[in-house]
Amino acid sequence: MALKGNLRDFSITQLLNLINVAQKTGTLVIEGPSEEIWVCFRDGKLAFARDGQEDGSLASVLFREKKISAAQFRAIKERAGAMSDKELGLLLINANYISQQDILASLQNYFVGIVNRLFTWVEGLFRFENNMMPPDDKITVRISLENLIIDGSRRVREWEQLQDEIPSLDMALKFTDRPGTNLRNVNLSVEEWRVVSYINPKNSIRQIAKTTNKSELEIRRIVYGLLQAGLVELIRPAGMPVPVPQGRPALPQASKDEQKSLINRIIGRIRSI
Repeated sequence: MALKGNLRDFSITQLLNLINVAQKTGTLVIEGPSEEIWVCFRDGKLAFARDGQEDGSLASVLFREKKISAAQFRAIKERAGAMSDKELGLLLINANYISQQDILASLQNYFVGIVNRLFTWVEGLFRFENNMMPPDDKITVRISLENLIIDGSRRVREWEQLQDEIPSLDMALKFTDRPGTNLRNVNLSVEEWRVVSYINPKNSIRQIAKTTNKSELEIRRIVYGLLQAGLVELIRPAGMPVPVPQGRPALPQASKDEQKSLINRIIGRIRSI
């Protein structure tokens, strides 16, 4: 019987455990609310991964991993755009642009990153296609799942904590009005400075994440750090309507005569004890 179901009933951690223990070969297809991801396994090891919304070509992965420059990436697209990943990889190695080790390390980082994103998914349909593997012109790797599962479990716990601290990415940020606070004196990473540069009451956290190319987990980490440092605070974006609180429906109140009768019965019960 084919393995398929809903992530509400069977988590990514459980799926990877099953694939690892059973040493499955095939492709796990996960359909989320807005994207679809394919993860391929050979004998229970991660071999390949692809996000349907991203350009997962070798050239794009190498550029994303900073192994080639923007100029090199454009040149490859113009002159070798029709090449397969294996052909391009061999060409780059022979031309001494990059080593085989760098190519494999870049692909491993990219594939693992896709799988790590799945650990934060709580909605989606999945199915496992036995013995279905990526096309022959794609470069595959071989990564054990044990460490992926351990790291993923940590990510799940971290994700739950960050969701509690930052319940909605539709909120905005503003700098706190603390005397003596100067951002120039704060040690922030390059990625944190990129996020800080877009902080504005008109920009939601979701918009900042999209502009800076951050995943939900990454943007929550950075925002949480800024909140803990007391540099920013959460606010409702300008123009965002204030939600009407959904209180509990009022219970029907008893009439005065009914209340009086009830009180008398309680008093009588107490006296009889």
